[in-house]
Amino acid sequence: MIGPLVAGLIGTVLPAFGYLPALGGDSVSLAPWRELLGSPGIGRSVWLSVSTGFGATVISLTIVTLFCAAWHGTHWFSRMQRLLSPLLSVPHVSVAFGIAFLIAPSGWLMRAISPELTGLTRPPDITIINDPYGLSLMLGLVVKEVPFLLLMTIAALGQVQADQTRLVTATFGYGRMTGWLKGTFPRIYAQIRLPVLAVLAFSMSVVDVALVLGPTTPPTLSVQLLRWMNDADLEMRFLASAGAILQLALVAAGLALWVLGERLVAWLGQYWLSCGARGLGDMPMRLFIGGTMVVVSGAVIFGLVGMAVWSFAGLWRFPDFLPDSWSLRIWMRQSDGLFELTLDTAILAIAATLIAVVMVMGCLEREGAGKGQQPRGTDARAQAKVMWLIYLPLLVPQIAFLFGLQVLLISIGLDQLWIALVWAHLVFVLPYLFLSLGDAYRSWDERYARTGLCLGKSAFAIWLRVKVPMLLPPILIAMAVGFAVSIGQYLPTFLVGGGRFATLTTEAVTLAAGGDRRVIGAVTLLQMILPTIGFILAMLIPAVLFRRRLGMTVNRI
Repeated sequence: MIGPLVAGLIGTVLPAFGYLPALGGDSVSLAPWRELLGSPGIGRSVWLSVSTGFGATVISLTIVTLFCAAWHGTHWFSRMQRLLSPLLSVPHVSVAFGIAFLIAPSGWLMRAISPELTGLTRPPDITIINDPYGLSLMLGLVVKEVPFLLLMTIAALGQVQADQTRLVTATFGYGRMTGWLKGTFPRIYAQIRLPVLAVLAFSMSVVDVALVLGPTTPPTLSVQLLRWMNDADLEMRFLASAGAILQLALVAAGLALWVLGERLVAWLGQYWLSCGARGLGDMPMRLFIGGTMVVVSGAVIFGLVGMAVWSFAGLWRFPDFLPDSWSLRIWMRQSDGLFELTLDTAILAIAATLIAVVMVMGCLEREGAGKGQQPRGTDARAQAKVMWLIYLPLLVPQIAFLFGLQVLLISIGLDQLWIALVWAHLVFVLPYLFLSLGDAYRSWDERYARTGLCLGKSAFAIWLRVKVPMLLPPILIAMAVGFAVSIGQYLPTFLVGGGRFATLTTEAVTLAAGGDRRVIGAVTLLQMILPTIGFILAMLIPAVLFRRRLGMTVNRI
């Protein structure tokens, strides 16, 4: 996975300094940088990328941390976990459209209070979507990243004995939230640090969500780069490359600033830990943060339901809360195109997922085989390095290396090929699939293998007939995650596919400019249905195959 990343960065750095012989750039020059710094609105674009990225990450992490501190270990926490888990499979751009349908001047929120509370019989002439401060973009990122960070935190809770820590802090007289923040959060943050950094890098450089919800004049830096890359004037490629390197430097500086902020918070936290404040009487805060989580999850769910309603809506005038009539006209008129888009999207995602799962299982098998050959303590350090390598494609902005990768593929004649598109999706599917499967695969008890060897079976037979069946549920769930990640990829499909390959995601973003809510609703509804089918199959297949083998488990003997 490092190969495409490095090749893409090289393909971006050279044009950024004026060297791209195919376009007449035969010598190194700083002209693209002078042109970039003189571009109108470039400072504002940089500020929008930084403010929305940091704002979305800080707000998302704060909501998740306070919610866990307030409600971990309660039935309410378990219910919210079950409610938010399916939302992880929904592509970012689907959530963005859902939020847009919800908060727009003619959206569901305004319809719900009009005309009784507002007196409006027509949509108000105010700018909510694509606002110049990036607030709607930040909202879209927050409602999508909160479920992701919450599930990462829940996975980490099982590794830090959070329940026992809560009992200890309660015994010493600490309130629920203060005890959790002082006793559990420092260890939890060490576990979720990489996902938080990935969220920051993504939020600072996201393209598809910014195209739907972000400012337009000027846009965020990543969207401005995409405009320059698609400009008919090929000379703009030098300017776009310099901007891509600026985006990379911006994300690197943002990550460094975040690390400095961690140290500042840790220094301030030491004083807070030793001051003895026990934080009793935290019920008002618990209710407030619980209500905030309900609003976040409700915004996603109602937004997605709103898109489904629009796809079947007939006449729907403002301020009616529901359509006057229902119709299948859009589905019937677009049936051929939607079927082809859905099929192409599914085939592409299946191909990338199958290749990724084979590679991930091979890596995990090699990791398990090499454990006994390394000195003590080497395993943890090697695993930490592997985790950084796995996360690297998620930390580096897509637009910083995909443009260079596109140039490289064009130069070697592999552009606009389906296999190149699968390869580009694989770069992003593999990290998520590795992270989803890694813990379950490592927790498999090797004593099952030794028992099989004692019975005279070969290592391959044990792997195929014992290990894979026992690990089938987590393998299928990881594949469903990879499938969903591939479906949500916009920039790799758009740049590497060169416009020849359309998926549901690229079509949805393209339709955003047209504003036909019924067609957008139909496309995004299919975009949600595909990952849902993947997760349903991941749960049904083991249940059917092992309905008479309920004792099969990954846990130790």
